[in-house]
Amino acid sequence: MYGRLLNLASTALAEKERKQEKSGFWEEPYQEASVWKPCADKKYSEKIGNSGKRNGYISISANGGLNQQRVAICNSVALASLLNATLVLPRFLYSNVWKDPSQFGDIYQEEYFMNIMKEDIEIVKDLPSHLKSIDIEALGSLITDADIPKEAKPIDYLEKVLPLLLQSGVVHFLGFGNRLGFDPLPSKLQRLRCKCNFHGLKFVPKIQQIASLLIRRIRKYELAQSMLDKQLLGNFMPSSPSKKHDTTRSSSRYLALHLRFEVDMIAYSLCDFGGGENEKRELQAYRESHFPLLIERLRNSKLVSSSELRKQGRCPLTPEEAALVLAGLGFKRGTYIYLAGSHIYGGKSRMKPFTRLYPNLVTKETLLTPSELAPFKNFSSQLAALDFIACATADVFAMTDSGSQLSSLVSGFRTYYGDGRAPTLRPNKKRLAGILSENKTLEWNSFEDRIRKMIQEGQRVRVRGFGRSIYRQPRCPECMCKKILW
Repeated sequence: MYGRLLNLASTALAEKERKQEKSGFWEEPYQEASVWKPCADKKYSEKIGNSGKRNGYISISANGGLNQQRVAICNSVALASLLNATLVLPRFLYSNVWKDPSQFGDIYQEEYFMNIMKEDIEIVKDLPSHLKSIDIEALGSLITDADIPKEAKPIDYLEKVLPLLLQSGVVHFLGFGNRLGFDPLPSKLQRLRCKCNFHGLKFVPKIQQIASLLIRRIRKYELAQSMLDKQLLGNFMPSSPSKKHDTTRSSSRYLALHLRFEVDMIAYSLCDFGGGENEKRELQAYRESHFPLLIERLRNSKLVSSSELRKQGRCPLTPEEAALVLAGLGFKRGTYIYLAGSHIYGGKSRMKPFTRLYPNLVTKETLLTPSELAPFKNFSSQLAALDFIACATADVFAMTDSGSQLSSLVSGFRTYYGDGRAPTLRPNKKRLAGILSENKTLEWNSFEDRIRKMIQEGQRVRVRGFGRSIYRQPRCPECMCKKILW
């Protein structure tokens, strides 16, 4: 689709190499980014947790993959505080999509989590014996997503759930996906969410150790320890570099890219990606198999054309579009790029336009040996944790879909612990579609200028807006503290 622009990009990158020009997007463009500091774990003179007798026990079975489960855990912490309940250590539902039997203790450090949160809420590993044998569904204490609206407010839980909790002493949330809104919410509950996400959830040593090995191989040697390294790698942090490496530090920098171009994403989008009738049949078969509700909805609605979907910014970025954005930002051909995520739809042939511009593309599968990856085989959430760490600790993190949970949580983590030195690149897909629609006539200098302005606009330092995810945008008084500049 973009052969002409790709050729112009190749020429431009060769010229930058010859002139030894550097991209300015390795650094945060706005100084205000360093004003905000982590403080969700700040100790208060008045305890947040309610004193006295608890109202009962809350247990949850979180659905989805690693990142959806993480959000559910943090929401359950806030909910336990709201209802003055004891939280049972969350469990994870087995999904036919993710096919991962991992439980909380396989991914996160249980004792650490319970210890960090104990000042705010009470957490136990299991229900007491007298409640274990109770038929929760028969009691009417089983709550599904159908019982609680999306983005529910505290009043929904106080009116619908608290009476059940007081009556039976226990409620169980089956699913609990996206069932607690971001606003309006008392500030103490917002702070608990932040404390849980940014301080309470530490990956287990098994994940930290392999992630540290992965990052050392991406960087090619040890680098100075950042706050992001410390928080995510724990005792397995790479050691400080020797002086002889200081002058070559720039050669070890890497960009992490979350390219959301997996079959589920593109099938659900209903967009056309130039693969002809074979692609259309393949994606339709996938929809019928995996998205029956989408198929039902399509039967009862007018189909929007692929070109219109693309204009509206609703189509996933293709690998060639992602490569063009990076080239427009001035990243050199030799840039070391870590590719996060699952298998790209179309495989190597689909990635060819990308790797022609950026051949130094690596994944966890290419950097780790089969024996090193063996303990994680068939555990997709644990593999996703490696991607999470590699993206969060990268010198630059680039996403193609700001709506994905991984991109959202990683960018929030980089904001919280990055100290204003962890740039994130977030394209505006609607604006990008408008730029790329002129690909037959657009000159490269104009393309570069418009791409850079688009990305810089997305990097502006903003305080979290009403209703926005506190996990993605932690710059707010409940989560971070703002330094006073004199």
